[in-house]
Formats: sequence, C-alpha cells, structure tokens
Amino acid sequence: MEDEEAMEAMEAMEGAEDTEAFIELDGVEKVFDVRKKTGFLKRERRRVRAVDSISFSVARGEMVGYIGPNGAGKSTTIKMLTGILTPSGGRLRVAGIDPSRERTRLAHRIGVVFGQRTTLWWDLPLLDSYKLMRRMYRIPDTRYRHNLDRLVELLDLSALLDVPVRQLSLGQRMRGDIAAALLHDPEVLYLDEPTIGLDVISKAKVRDFLRELNTERGTTVLLTTHDLQDIEQLCSRVMVIDHGRLMYDGPLAGLHEVGESERTLVVDLERELPPIEAAPARVVRVEGPRQWLAFPAAESAAVLVARIAAEYPLVDLSVREPDIEAVIAKMYAEQAEKADRAEQAGKAIS
Repeated sequence: MEDEEAMEAMEAMEGAEDTEAFIELDGVEKVFDVRKKTGFLKRERRRVRAVDSISFSVARGEMVGYIGPNGAGKSTTIKMLTGILTPSGGRLRVAGIDPSRERTRLAHRIGVVFGQRTTLWWDLPLLDSYKLMRRMYRIPDTRYRHNLDRLVELLDLSALLDVPVRQLSLGQRMRGDIAAALLHDPEVLYLDEPTIGLDVISKAKVRDFLRELNTERGTTVLLTTHDLQDIEQLCSRVMVIDHGRLMYDGPLAGLHEVGESERTLVVDLERELPPIEAAPARVVRVEGPRQWLAFPAAESAAVLVARIAAEYPLVDLSVREPDIEAVIAKMYAEQAEKADRAEQAGKAIS
C-alpha cells in the first residue's frame, strides 16, 4: 500500500514538473452575484468582482507573500487555488492540476491553514484530530508516526496532544492547525493569516518552523498576512493585491520604494535633548526624552541606529514597521492620479 502511494506521488510530481511554474494563474477572475434588500420584498442584484484578471506564477520551493487590505481578494484567491471556489474566468493550475475539477486529487498535495478557522475537531483532543487526518489522507503508519513526532517536536505540541481543541489558546491551536496541514507531506502550503492574534513568542515559533520547512523540505509556501514582519522574515518575494487586481510583484524593498513608505524609529534618551539630527531620518515627534524619527523603509535601520548610539546618550529604542494598508492605499492613490493626468493630457492633445 505504501509503495503504491509512493509511486502515485512520484508520477504526479513528474507530471507537474513538465511545466516550469508549480502554481500558475492566467487572467483568473472571480465574480459574485450579491443581492441587497432595497425595500419591502425588493432586492437589488449586483455583481462584485472579487478577483480581476490576475496572472502570476510561483516556482516549486518558493515562499511568497500575498498581501493586501481587507476585501482585496486574498482569501478568494486561496480558495480558488484549493478548489473551494471555481474561477469565473481564466486559467488556473497547481502542480499541473485544475483545482476545481480535481479537488480530491489535489488535496493530497496541498496543505491549508486559515487563521480564522480551524480544521481540527473542536471537542476532541488534538491527537485524536491527527488520527482522523491520518485516515482521511490514508497516510501509512510509519510515515504518520515519523511526521507526527517531527511536527510535535518542532512546534512544541507534546504537552497539548491530550487537550481538547476548544481548551487551546489561539497560539496553541494555530500551531496545531499547521501540524495538521503538514501530516501528509504536502508539496505546497497555503497560509491565510497564520499569525493573526498570536503573541510574540508564538509568532516566533511559527516563523522559525516555516523557515525550516521551506529550507529543508523545499515546500512551496503562499502566505497571506497583515503582519509585515511575517513577510520580511520569511519571504523573498511579495505580491500586492488591491480591489482584486495585482498591483505589485517583486522584492519587499521594491514595494517600499514604489509606495514610498516610512518606518519609525522610537528613541529613548537619558535626558531631554533637541531633535536628533541623523539624515535621512527626520524627527516627527518629541515628548521629553523620547523622540520619534521617520526614515525611508528601504533604508537600513542598523546604520541609523549605530549612528544615533554613537552620538547620543541612548537608553532604549524600537523600530515600528509601516502599515501595509497605508502603503497600498498610497500606491493605489498614486496610480489613480497618474491615470487622471494621462486622461487630462489626452484631452489637451485632442
């Protein structure tokens, strides 16, 4: 049985490797029909375009951040990639498979974690949920025990295996969900807000684990998150979606340059002093010995910190990352402004 499953997996992988892109979207759209009550026994029907002609590809083994504000279309994209939703148009393939047509076949090759929802059984101990997963995915005993032991150790779950899921904290449950998604050795892992609501320690554990998973096993990861530190620590590439459209695809540093975003350095001095002079940073606020300095997000914080530490009586400092929604809003506004200028220029010529 185990040998047959291994042969099937190898054949499927060979078929997927015939194409360069492991995940491929070409002009993918998703339109919903929404009915809104407008009066007594009256409803208005309108079409909402959640995803609008998105095209991108992800190579095997890549770890990519997929970010944007609420309602941008991130979760809708993930649901189409898993086969939960069927695209309204365009072409979509994951490992050479059409998710909406062969959802069961694809399920054995993907893992999914939705931060807002759990795949675990609420009233069962964590270990019982894993046993049910083993049966659902028909994981051979040896492989199941090996994967479970490894995941329990890396995600620090040993003390939680006999605890009902409903009694776990959000951080504990999230680690439990990640383990459940990886028991069957998926080739691609979709993470939708995996660190939402987690404390600093839990976030660090999840990030360390994902980094190791990608490095050691070559698992392809598509990560959606509002936490820019998740992207900075894990992803070499980031895609930005807004209003259902792909606005940016490239390195994170390039995103900051396009959005002209700024980070904030909060500096605590030994005593109250005049505003700190440390170009390219500028002081935007002063309260007693504490000063807030804004500097371009693409600039290195280490150089700025070293300079301030050498020239000022420093007690403490912290770096605050820019609000990704503000960066995207600025990008969107600038694009709209450019479009307006182009339209005005066209009218002037005509």
